[in-house]
Amino acid sequence: MGAHLVRRYVTENDTEPDPSKKYEFDPQFGFQERHEREMVATQEQMNLAQLPVEQRDYCAHHLLKLLKCKRDNWPNILACKHERHDWDYCEHQDYVMRMKEYERERRLQLRKKRMENQAEAA
Repeated sequence: MGAHLVRRYVTENDTEPDPSKKYEFDPQFGFQERHEREMVATQEQMNLAQLPVEQRDYCAHHLLKLLKCKRDNWPNILACKHERHDWDYCEHQDYVMRMKEYERERRLQLRKKRMENQAEAA
């Protein structure tokens, strides 16, 4: 479970990407057609000023629906199970996508290092 921490600080610290910084490689590198991720929100859901900055992500439109449902159905907030499920699922999909992007960046950095070592050896 802590393998990424071992790689980050002990074994492969020069090829492990830093999650707090922007990625080094172009997101289009190696793809024919890749669409950039966008937040899916309609005009009525654009009231993102209601949310704190740390909650404004790709799933903010689901969170706004959930908060509105909780407000409208108070005190029966259990009536908002569907909205909660949609928001949780979106957050999970966002997490999976970020992990895939992180792993892609790590593999590209390993490839770059391997190619540099081969060039030096030749």
